[in-house]
Amino acid sequence: MNIYPAITTGKNSNWRDKFREIEYLKIEEVAVFPTLLEKPDRKNLYQLIKESSIKKIPIVHLREDMDIEELDFFAKKYDTQIFNTHSSKEFAISEKWLREYRELISIENTHNTPLEDEEIKKYGGICLDMSHLENSRILETERYNKEVEIISKFKIRCNHISAIKKDFSSIDSEKRKLRYDSHDLEDHAELDYLKSYPVNYFSDFCAMELSNNMTEQMEAIAYIDSFMKNRDSFIKTMIE
Repeated sequence: MNIYPAITTGKNSNWRDKFREIEYLKIEEVAVFPTLLEKPDRKNLYQLIKESSIKKIPIVHLREDMDIEELDFFAKKYDTQIFNTHSSKEFAISEKWLREYRELISIENTHNTPLEDEEIKKYGGICLDMSHLENSRILETERYNKEVEIISKFKIRCNHISAIKKDFSSIDSEKRKLRYDSHDLEDHAELDYLKSYPVNYFSDFCAMELSNNMTEQMEAIAYIDSFMKNRDSFIKTMIE
C-alpha cells in the first residue's frame, strides 16, 4: 500500500502554494487532481510540475475536457499508472483516451453515481474513494451494500482518501442530502474510519484527496501508515 500526497485544485486547496512546499520538502512523487482547472490554468499547472522536483505522478484524476496530449504528458513523462474518472453518466469519457489508455482508466464511486458492473467491465477497474464509501455506509445502507458486492468482483486499481467528520460536513443542496466526507482534514481521528475496512480494499496507489498543505498531508500519511502497518503485521502473524 503506497499513499501519495496530492496536488488538489478544489476550494481552499491553494494548489500553486503547494509547489513551494514540494520543493522545500523535496517531494518527488505526488498524485494530481486537475479536476477544477480550465485549460489555461492547467497549462500553468503543467509548467509548475515541469519546473518542480516531481519525478513521478502515479495517479491523475481526469477532467472531461482534457486532450489526449495531456494524458500523454503524465503517462510518458511522469510514469502515471492510473487515470481515474467519474462514470460516463456524469462526465463524457473520450474515445481518444480509450484508444490509448483504456486499461489505465478506473471508475470512481461518487456521490452522484454508484458503481455499476457493466461500466467497470469496460475499463481497468475501480477507483475506490474511501470517504465516499464510508459516507454511503452511514447514510445509504442499500447503496452501500450494492457497492460492496460490486467491489468484491473487480480489481481496485487506486484509492482516494479524505476525511470523515464526526458531524456532517455539508449539505448537498441539489439533492438535499447530508454529507460526512470532507476534503478538509482537521484531526487525524477523521481518518480512523479507514481501520474498519479490510486490507484488500486498499490498492498500491492511494492518493490523499485533501485541500490541506503538503506538510499536513505527509503527517496524515504517516498516521495512516502507522495503523495500516500494524494491521499488516497482525495478519501475517495470524497466517503464520
